[in-house]
Amino acid sequence: MARKKSSDQGKKRVNPEGVMGLHAEVLEQPITDTLEINYMPYAMSVIISRAIPEIDGFKPSHRKLLYTMYQMKLLTGGRTKSANVVGATMKLNPHGDGAIYETMVRLSRGYGALLHPPVDSKGNFGKVYSRDMAYAASRYTEVKLDGICEELFRDIDKDVVDFVPNYDGTLTEPVLLPTTFPNILVSANMGIAVGMASNLCGFNLTEVCEAAIARIRHPEADLLDTLRAPDFPTGGQLLYDRKEMENIYRTGRGSFKVRAKWRYVKSENLIEIYEIPYTTTAEAILDKVAELIKLGKVREVADMRDETDLSGLKLAIDLKRGTDPDKLMQKLFRTTPLQDSFACNFNILVDGMPKVMGVGEILDRWTAWRSDCVRRSAQFTLRQKEEKLHLLRGLGAILLDIDKAIAIIRGTEKDAMVVPNLMEGFQLDKVQAEYVADIRLRNINKEYILKRTAETEQLEKDIADLADLIAKPTRIQKEIIRQLEAVKKAHGQDRRTEILLQDQLAEEVPEEEDVPSYPVHLFLSREGYFKKITPQSLRMSGEQKYKEGDGPAFHWETTSAAELLFFTNRQQCYKAFAHAFDDSKASVLGDYLPAKLEMEEGETILWAGLAGDYTGQLLFFFANGKVARVPLASYQTVTRRKKLTGAYSDKSPLKDVLALPAGQEEDVVLYSTEGRALLFQTDGIPVKTTRSTQGVQVMTLKKSYQVDHAAPLGQTSLVNQSRYRARSLPAAGALLKAEDQGDRQMTLEI
Repeated sequence: MARKKSSDQGKKRVNPEGVMGLHAEVLEQPITDTLEINYMPYAMSVIISRAIPEIDGFKPSHRKLLYTMYQMKLLTGGRTKSANVVGATMKLNPHGDGAIYETMVRLSRGYGALLHPPVDSKGNFGKVYSRDMAYAASRYTEVKLDGICEELFRDIDKDVVDFVPNYDGTLTEPVLLPTTFPNILVSANMGIAVGMASNLCGFNLTEVCEAAIARIRHPEADLLDTLRAPDFPTGGQLLYDRKEMENIYRTGRGSFKVRAKWRYVKSENLIEIYEIPYTTTAEAILDKVAELIKLGKVREVADMRDETDLSGLKLAIDLKRGTDPDKLMQKLFRTTPLQDSFACNFNILVDGMPKVMGVGEILDRWTAWRSDCVRRSAQFTLRQKEEKLHLLRGLGAILLDIDKAIAIIRGTEKDAMVVPNLMEGFQLDKVQAEYVADIRLRNINKEYILKRTAETEQLEKDIADLADLIAKPTRIQKEIIRQLEAVKKAHGQDRRTEILLQDQLAEEVPEEEDVPSYPVHLFLSREGYFKKITPQSLRMSGEQKYKEGDGPAFHWETTSAAELLFFTNRQQCYKAFAHAFDDSKASVLGDYLPAKLEMEEGETILWAGLAGDYTGQLLFFFANGKVARVPLASYQTVTRRKKLTGAYSDKSPLKDVLALPAGQEEDVVLYSTEGRALLFQTDGIPVKTTRSTQGVQVMTLKKSYQVDHAAPLGQTSLVNQSRYRARSLPAAGALLKAEDQGDRQMTLEI
């Protein structure tokens, strides 16, 4: 039930009788009000406080966990049981120990989901590349903060970030962590909020630091020169497309492909896969290969098993004798998660609002935020030094007459008057007088005071330098660059994901699959249901089954290796092999082709035929009386494209298609809705090389009439052939006589 608003205007009251005669007031509320009052606050809470990372590269759950570990002195101390950290984190994150521990697992070195894990772990934390390898309970594992966390918490005690109260107001926690490098681009992060999501891939730390430095020095510099491509902790090979990468860097959206790394062990005739894409798991790969083997689509594999051990991931594929390992791996890359895509969605919270940004804008935002951190750190240090200088100047004042200071203190009767008397005797303020009054008796000597006041000159230089730093953005940028250089030197690593350029992929052209070839009958109904039936099954079956109102449209006797072409009403040609369909029976409806071929909504098949060896031509008959003759070779492609756009002209509706074998001409009859027929020889139709040609005018039509269909002369009922044969083209044809209509009932359009 919707919550009652303060104003009841425009709402209907209902008083139904409840149980035991009680009456309850029910308030009807528009659904839009319910969404605004109840749902939108929840949605924004999920977006801002849970699922989307911020500019420091962390979600709130990550930040609360790491800050708790920092407070537990786990940056410099030894490891502690994970359960201790989980319990302490609940003071900041009241979402339950299970959720907190899962967050810790993902951030751990043992799990391996990040290039630079902030949690140094000991024990079983599972593996990112395994779906079934479970992590141990928190009471068994141990953790501490990794060394790189020094860069995450640097100067956090110098007021560089804001702090807010925790959920019950008993503690404070940082809004962001003052990372000295763009961790948002280094740590992979994924989050699903309400109505939006975020998916950030990781980049190499060294390259990110270099890109940030280059961006600061030269804002117009090409990022791809320094930040080459994403990098993943699971390694693999990234198939590099510069245009797509430029689009991702510019918009923050796009995708790229990553494939597994493998080696062939010739002595054992097996393939070892030792790195897989970040987006998949070993179990998913094994399941898919097993499925392909069961379907008979991969016959080269004798056995496949998981040989992962303490040394790392290893999937072993035993090959059958004579198998080409390169050819097999190309097939597996096409059909299994051994090659997978990573979809980028660089959605980040900026000032409390989600925004999708490109890499350049992310670096600019991080630099601006980091500049504020450096400025606040300098301001904090400046205040401390100014306070210390102020105290030392007060201490220097008593150096002129130590005996007088002692006499003032000794001559004061009440303790409360010591500070006021010192203030009056040496012209000090209260803070300086308090500092002097608190000096121990043994330190009231000239040597001690001279040593302390000797710092004054250096403090004055430091204060001037800090004030100059705060006032000059260029100096702040230089300080950021200095820190980035230090991070790169201390924590930089080599790339784990290899980059494969297009020229390196040139030889990796997909090869034809070895599929069994056996005789089949192919049936296609008018409504698009397709069946592949073996001759044996066809002899044993009864009549073909169709939906009510449906019936046969095409029938071919061919083999399971045949390639088919399907032309639709959207000027598109879909290509499919017969072996892609399961063997069927006459008693079933078969596969629904629009769904099987992933056609567009409302798209229907107008004509289908066998591609054969792509010799011969196709005749396209259009409603306006034109006929186009296009070589079948125009529909042949080197790659296995499943759809060709612009398959024929869109200037007039397509009414029929006929296939002409190579080197063969035929007599064709063209029928119109007026009831006319035109007989002509196909050798009068010139061959056009482009698929979208409008053809030539063959039949002249009166207004409001159009071509109805076409058929080879041998499939018609024409008796008086000479009456309808054209002496030249174009021609109007002749009205059909009753004896030439056969059993076909013409449909006339008026």
